[in-house]
Amino acid sequence: MEKVVERFIKYAKQYTTSDPGSKTYPSTDRQITFMKKLVDELVDIGLSDVEMDKFGYVTATIPAKGIETNQVVGFVAHVDTSPDFSGENVNPQIIENYDGTPVQLKNDVTIDPKEFPEILNYVGQSIITADGTTLLGADDKAGVAEIVTAAEIILNSKNIQHGKIKLAFTPDEEVGHGTDHFDVKKFGADFAYTLDGGEIGELEFENFNAAGAKIKIQGRSVHPGASKNKMINAMLVAHKLIGMLPPTERPEHTEKYEGFYHLLSLKGTVESAELQYLIRDHNFNKFEEKKNLLKEVVQLINLELGKNLVELELEDQYFNMRQKIEPVMHVVEIAKQAMEKAGVEPKIKAIRGGTDGARLSYDGLPCPNVFAGGHNFHGPFEFVPIPSMLKSVEVILNIAELVGKMKRP
Repeated sequence: MEKVVERFIKYAKQYTTSDPGSKTYPSTDRQITFMKKLVDELVDIGLSDVEMDKFGYVTATIPAKGIETNQVVGFVAHVDTSPDFSGENVNPQIIENYDGTPVQLKNDVTIDPKEFPEILNYVGQSIITADGTTLLGADDKAGVAEIVTAAEIILNSKNIQHGKIKLAFTPDEEVGHGTDHFDVKKFGADFAYTLDGGEIGELEFENFNAAGAKIKIQGRSVHPGASKNKMINAMLVAHKLIGMLPPTERPEHTEKYEGFYHLLSLKGTVESAELQYLIRDHNFNKFEEKKNLLKEVVQLINLELGKNLVELELEDQYFNMRQKIEPVMHVVEIAKQAMEKAGVEPKIKAIRGGTDGARLSYDGLPCPNVFAGGHNFHGPFEFVPIPSMLKSVEVILNIAELVGKMKRP
């Protein structure tokens, strides 16, 4: 069990950040470098059918130990880390027996219980953090380490009876392309679980509907001393557009099932400006309303300008997996039972984000999300408690046993 910590620290140190601006797949070669090492490790521990395809997906099989006609379960995790914060030269450190005081890291980064009160749930436990200069990468290298560790335990156990088990490790989840080329039919699982959740006990089968918007604004640059009725300042047009969207529907003002418009980037000059927005909502009708409002705002500004100087590119990214999971709710019940067997209280909640499981569910592979244990992803305040990782491994083992008792229809 303790190997999960050793594995996670080893994985976290490897640079695998994905790149949203890349035109390749995977988006960065460094992910391929990591995947090749992972292939070698999976072969070394004795997994079967270990393969990395031309898109960088790594898959493997744990052969059945029991009845061959049992259901086939899969476990999935992504290897890339978020480009929102540096993932290069990660230096994980273990804080033994956390005492409830602020955790002081480099660059004046402090994981202060006053700002991050959830850390107080782990007083007395050992936790892993980065050093303050990078993110940690528990999203989702904790999930990778937990799956690989559970696989090794299953292979070496004489007591765990199970059907065939499939494993998959994906690139580019953090930039929304984790399953663009994933072959669900070839993978061959009846259902699967992403190990990509947060705190211990999280069990999720619904997520945001998601769209991305790119807005380009063409201004008109004229010498400011002679610009009356001539200049069109693209930056000020961008400012106007931002102000026309509901200020209460921004991420910093929303929680639970509340959706949002997230201004992801803004760059510009008088002559031109560009904005990128993320649009999110669990409710499909509200999701459509948000997209329509953005379209209307762009139309109104163009009408006011008297010409089409604002261009909107709007693209759906993924949808709420709940619609695909509800007909097969037994897959959620299995995870719930596996947690209870491990002494973990299930916390069924909606993901305020997305996972590979959302798109896999729409591609025919029902795929709820199970906790990997981390907190405060995508930044220097990230941490993961070691006992949470150990429990995640135990939950994987329990799922394998429970599914091992399920005959195919």
